Amino acid sequence: MEINGKTRVCGLLGNPVEHTLSPMIHNTLAKILGHDMVYVPFLVEPGRVAEAVTGSLALNLLGLNVTVPYKSEVIASLQEMDDLAGNIGAVNTLVRTEGGYKGYNTDMEGLYRAMTDEGISMEGEQIIVLGAGGAARAVAYLCAVKGADRVYMLNRTLGKAQTVAGEVNRTMGRDVIVPMAMEEYNKLPEGKFLAVQGTSVGLAPHVDDVVIADEVFYEKIHTGFDLIYSPWETRFMKMTKAHGGRAYNGLKMLLYQGIIAYELWNRVSVSKEDAQVVYEKLKAHLTGKV
Repeated sequence: MEINGKTRVCGLLGNPVEHTLSPMIHNTLAKILGHDMVYVPFLVEPGRVAEAVTGSLALNLLGLNVTVPYKSEVIASLQEMDDLAGNIGAVNTLVRTEGGYKGYNTDMEGLYRAMTDEGISMEGEQIIVLGAGGAARAVAYLCAVKGADRVYMLNRTLGKAQTVAGEVNRTMGRDVIVPMAMEEYNKLPEGKFLAVQGTSVGLAPHVDDVVIADEVFYEKIHTGFDLIYSPWETRFMKMTKAHGGRAYNGLKMLLYQGIIAYELWNRVSVSKEDAQVVYEKLKAHLTGKV
């Protein structure tokens, strides 16, 4: 593409940003849809998030994504915030408005679209969420919003799971999140579960790591969804499949959170066909197979 004075700029604020796949998502979409837009990553040093947002506004940036570790810190620099992002307590997308940026969280809608793509429903489900960090908290909130019957949040530190459960349950007005210590997995009720792996355990290069190594645990899972996408197949996924369950990685979540941000910035709707083109490009990059 030719970059000129009319080219709009979007970007990513985070630390680190060197290995992000977001430029591949957004620049591919811009090419497919014929938009005069370019997307670049910006490394922001600790303590300089507010400056980065102010500078982005002054430089007329159309929109921004925000990644770790700034998804909560950036909130103080926003003019307004979407209700979903406020309830989750994390923002990953900034959309330019007349007087500043409005914050959104597209991660959860991205996960929902990814699951829907694979025929996975949360409504009425018994769900296990592994972890209680930022990603797992957002997953728990999404499960509650989408009508899950019960969500069992297992975390190494029980107190953190209890805090998250209390926050989500108060927001929802019902006791849908049940906090448990990770080692208490054998106390889960009988039945089959949808399980979401929301920790960084198993992330490359530590591909042989898994939060729970007991084979018995995986007999309880009918569908496993790991938010990690590198490696392509985590040990959590392999163990789920070995016990007859379906298993998916987090690449489609990454894809759709990016697509939703792109739609907000450019006020367009990305077709399923165009989304698939971007997905195949991401998959080829990660697996080395075209």
